[in-house]
Amino acid sequence: MRQTILSVTLEVKPESAAKLTALIDQLHNDANEGPGEGDFAAFMAKVPSIHFLSMNVFRAADYDPVFVIEANMDGGPGAFWGQLENAIGETLRAMLRCCKRPLDGDGALYTAVAAADSRQAVAPYFEARAHRPSVFHQGNRGMTRDRILAERDLFLAIRDEFLKANDGAASPYRDVTPAQVHSRLRDALLDRGFAWLKQKPPTRISTTEHIFDWMKFAAFVVLAILAVSLPGLLLAPVTPTGRFFLLLAIACIVIAIPLYRIREPLAGTGVSKPWAWLFSLAKALPLALIGVAIYALCAIPIAALAYWAVSGLPRDAVIRQGARMVALGLASAAFFSLPGLLLWLRTLERGDSSHDAPPIDEEEMRQMVQREDWIPQNHMGSIVLLKPGVLRTIIVHAGHLALHLLLRAKATNGYLGSMRTVHFAHWAFVNNGGRLMFFSNFDQSWESYLDDFIEKAHVGLTLAWGCGAGFPATRFLILDGASHGSKFKAWARHSMAVSRFWYSAYPDLTVDQIERNNRIANALRKTSLSEKEALAWIDEL
Repeated sequence: MRQTILSVTLEVKPESAAKLTALIDQLHNDANEGPGEGDFAAFMAKVPSIHFLSMNVFRAADYDPVFVIEANMDGGPGAFWGQLENAIGETLRAMLRCCKRPLDGDGALYTAVAAADSRQAVAPYFEARAHRPSVFHQGNRGMTRDRILAERDLFLAIRDEFLKANDGAASPYRDVTPAQVHSRLRDALLDRGFAWLKQKPPTRISTTEHIFDWMKFAAFVVLAILAVSLPGLLLAPVTPTGRFFLLLAIACIVIAIPLYRIREPLAGTGVSKPWAWLFSLAKALPLALIGVAIYALCAIPIAALAYWAVSGLPRDAVIRQGARMVALGLASAAFFSLPGLLLWLRTLERGDSSHDAPPIDEEEMRQMVQREDWIPQNHMGSIVLLKPGVLRTIIVHAGHLALHLLLRAKATNGYLGSMRTVHFAHWAFVNNGGRLMFFSNFDQSWESYLDDFIEKAHVGLTLAWGCGAGFPATRFLILDGASHGSKFKAWARHSMAVSRFWYSAYPDLTVDQIERNNRIANALRKTSLSEKEALAWIDEL
């Protein structure tokens, strides 16, 4: 099933910021005290598509307060906004009145919705102001909220069944084979009302979707290679091969000498291992080689066709010329374009300033800590300013697109790299691309969550966040950066806001437990298991 991650950012009238904060706190209290069993029970019933929802107010000295609604849901945004309006429509209208009227084409809609006596639906305005993420990750991709809750109930029923079976009389699950345990437990659960065990499990990610994800990533790689190959492609038709390589060698030497001189980190900024870049390169090399092969297969016929249209030469001649153009283009990419971009980037990095000890409001910190670690899950939101410049703008947008496409293709089993603690997370460019917003719903504490990223995914974290103003010193885009553990965590804390309203549809479940419940349920949907399959299934219990 389609799942959607989105966020809405609205500028707040400075004089209304305190009122907006009070409205969010009141909503939290009202929803938390709703009728029904457990926290947010009434809210859950009225917004059945939502997995996680948060409302935050970000304050900073360099911009007016920003109100952000972050939502992670099943299905498309239209149904969600309708459900949310049905649940808290008038509260949303009151919050909207604390925000500024936008100066773009949505201004008239704002006026109609926020007027004192308005009864116009608020959902269309919020839907119009929503941002789609630049990068996102879904920990339990393809698992609907209803399925997660149903499989949680199944797990609890299994636990209850085993407890009752061991109470007094001889347990029917003792002294039998694993396959018999499976058969007897399945029958017992069917009697308890879990009739859906007779149905085949819904496909979480279809083969077509998975192939399409890889195709989109491959298309990005091909276009990226084309972009850096352009100097060679343009020169190849008008430059003899020998002269081309002579010019390329001269350009490579001119770039390589200053690049070699500034390759080392500045004093006090290097934390990556001396040859860390080789490990990163080795990991990326297989995908890069596959990308080059795909690019060559696509580019040679196109180049040959273009050359034939201009020259009218025979087929064999234009194919040879097309292959030559592509080969020279790749050579220019490897020995001119990429080294030149690295030199430009490294020169900028050496002039960057980092925020080593950013000020943190003690009252804000106290409120953040008060709201953390009540359940196995936690939440964080952050907004940072982006560094200016053409190269930085291109890098951050291209880097986010590459990271997004790679995550969609690879992170399909709950894991993000080697971590399985992230339910939903996303980055988004806001305020005309001048700021970068990050939200995450994760397991364990905030400290352990960031420690996990610093230890296991610092390269991706530095790529995604490294263009943020004040970010710890980076080197060649992916080195150092987030590896400055304490500095990175201080920078991240400084950019965060209190999660005043945060809703989780399954607050007692970790990403790992959801996957475990899914494996148990999928096995119980089968009428029988082999002894080997049943033994593996028993280990899950």
